Amino acid sequence: MFKTRKDEPHYAYLWDKETKQANRYGQAIETVPDGDEARGQSMQINGDGAISDNPNRYKQHGFYFTADNCIGCHACEAACSEKNDTPSHIAFRSVGFVESGSYPDYARLNISMACNHCDDPVCLKGCPTRAYTKFAEYGAVLQDPDICFGCGYCAWVCPYNAPQLDPVKGEVSKCNMCVDRLEVGLKPACVSACLGNALDFGVIENVPEGREQASTQIPGFPTPEITHPNIRFQLSRTLQRIFTRPDSAPVKYVRGGDEGFISAPDESKLDGPRQWNLKALLTSHENAHIVFTLFTQAVMGAFVLVLLSSWFDPQGRYLAAMAFMPPLIAVLAAVLGIGLITLNLHLGKPLRFYRGFNNWRLSPVSREIAGVSLFFAALVGYGLAGLLGPHYLDLLSADMASLLAVLPGLGALLGALVGLYYMIKLYLIPARPFWNHWQTASSFIGSAITLGALLLSATAALWHGFDIEVRAIAIVLLAGLILEAVGLLIHARDMRKQSGEGAAAMMVQATRFGWPYLLRNGLLAGNIIALGLIALSGLPGGVMGQSIAAALSLSILLSAILGRALFYVLVIPTTMPGAFFWRNKGFEDHARQTGLAKMPQIGVLPNGH
Repeated sequence: MFKTRKDEPHYAYLWDKETKQANRYGQAIETVPDGDEARGQSMQINGDGAISDNPNRYKQHGFYFTADNCIGCHACEAACSEKNDTPSHIAFRSVGFVESGSYPDYARLNISMACNHCDDPVCLKGCPTRAYTKFAEYGAVLQDPDICFGCGYCAWVCPYNAPQLDPVKGEVSKCNMCVDRLEVGLKPACVSACLGNALDFGVIENVPEGREQASTQIPGFPTPEITHPNIRFQLSRTLQRIFTRPDSAPVKYVRGGDEGFISAPDESKLDGPRQWNLKALLTSHENAHIVFTLFTQAVMGAFVLVLLSSWFDPQGRYLAAMAFMPPLIAVLAAVLGIGLITLNLHLGKPLRFYRGFNNWRLSPVSREIAGVSLFFAALVGYGLAGLLGPHYLDLLSADMASLLAVLPGLGALLGALVGLYYMIKLYLIPARPFWNHWQTASSFIGSAITLGALLLSATAALWHGFDIEVRAIAIVLLAGLILEAVGLLIHARDMRKQSGEGAAAMMVQATRFGWPYLLRNGLLAGNIIALGLIALSGLPGGVMGQSIAAALSLSILLSAILGRALFYVLVIPTTMPGAFFWRNKGFEDHARQTGLAKMPQIGVLPNGH
C-alpha cells in the first residue's frame, strides 16, 4: 500500500464530494450497487489487506486534461516512470503534440495520455490470456504482466497506445491508475506531478474547480465511440482549421463542424515517387503472422477440398484415393505445424502458449487458437484413420468403421470453419480502419481456396502415377483469385472514400510501397487471365505444360506473399500522436539504422525479437 507523506500537498488529494448517477454514455457511475457482496473487499495491493474508507471507492474514476495548461514539460511521464520503475523504452503515460500554422501564427497543442480505463475496454475483450480485469474499485482496468504471454493483440486493438509491449521481458504492461494511491485518498502520481495544472483526476463527469468544459474530443484523440474512454478535456482557445502530427504518421486533423476534428491523410508526408522498400516490406515485425496465416489457410483450403471431393465423389477421383491420403495428410500436417511453430516463437513468452485458450468466451484470438488446434488434432486423426483403418476393419463393425472414418473429418471441418472465421474476426479492429473491412474476409478465404488448391495439386503432382485434372484445379484457383481481386477493388474504393487512417494507408500503398503494390496487382491480373485460358483449353503436354504450371504456381505464391506483406505493413492505427523524437516510428527506425538505439537514454530498443 502506498504510504502518504506528512507534508503531502493539498492538490495531491482526491477532491470529489458529490457525484452524478450516470455518465454521458448512459453507463452507471456506481460500479456495484450499495450493499453488494463485492463491496468491502481488499484489492490486496502488495499483499496489504487494508480497505480504503474512500466513499467513492466503487465509482468510475477518470482523468481530466486541460489542454490550455499543458506546457509539454513531461513531468507526468517522469513521475509515472519513477513510480512504476519502467525502463526507458516503456512509458505508461506519454506526451505528444499536434501543431498548426507557421511563424508568426504557429500553434502547438500538447496531449498527455495514458490508459483511459474505458467503459468498454477492448483490450480486456481481445486479450487471449485474461490478463486484464475491469475492477469495481474505481473502475480501474488492470493488467497482470505475469499472466501475459506477449502476443501484443491488446496493443493492436487499443486506440490510445496504452498497453506497452516490452520485447525484452516479452510481456505487456500498462497504467494501473495508481490504485495504491487512490486507496489512501491521493491522486495518481502523474496528476500530482503536473506543473501546469493540466492533469486532474476524480469521479468521471465531475468537472474540477475552475474548469467549465468536459469534452470527449480533442484534435489528435481517436473517436471515443470505440471504447467510451474515461477521460474528459477542456480546450477553450480558438483553434486553427488543420493540425498535423510531428511524427511520421501520414495523418492530419481537420475541423469537421459539429463533429470536432476528424482525421485525414497528410499528403505532405507522402508526395514522393513510387518506391520498392522491399526490406521494410519483407522484414517487418509481423512476418510470423504472414507465415502463419498463409500456411494455415493453405492447409485448411486443401483439406476442405479433399473432404468435399471424398464426400461428393467417392468413386475413385484422385482427391479421394486412399493410397494418396496418408502422404497428403502428412504434408498438410507438416505445413500447418511450421505455421504454428513460427507464430508461437513470435510470442514474447513462447513456452506459455497454452494460456491462449484462457479467454475463449470473449477473445477472437482464443477462439482462433481453439479452432486451429481442433483442426490440427482432427487432421492428424483423419490421417491416422486412413492409414490404420484398413488394418483393423476385421475387428470393427461396419457402422463403427464408418463412424471412425467420418468423425475426424467432421472435427477437422468444424475446426477449419471456426479457426478461419475467428482468424478473420480478430482483424476487424475499429482502431485499424485499413483492416476493418470485409476485404479481410475475401482475402483470407480467397487465399484458402487458391493456396489450398495449389498445395493439393503440387502434392498430387509429386505423387507418382497420379494424373492431375488440370481444368478442375484451374477453375478452383480462378475462383479464389477472383474473390480476392473483387475484394481488393472494393476495398480500395471504400478506403479512398474514408477521411482518416484507411485513406492514409492507401496513400502509403501508392507511394512508399508503390512498386510492390503494382507488381502484386499485375501478378494477380495475369494469373487470373492465365487460369481462365487453362480452364477453357487445358495445358499443353510434356515439358512445356510442366514449365507453364511451375511458372504459374510461383507467380501465385509471389502474389500471395506480397499481398499479405502489404496487408500488415500498410495498416495505420488510430493512435495518439507522438513527438519529433518520442513515440515516433520514423525516428525509431532511424535510431535503429544509425546505431542511436544502442544508447539507453534514447528510449528505443535495437532490432531484436
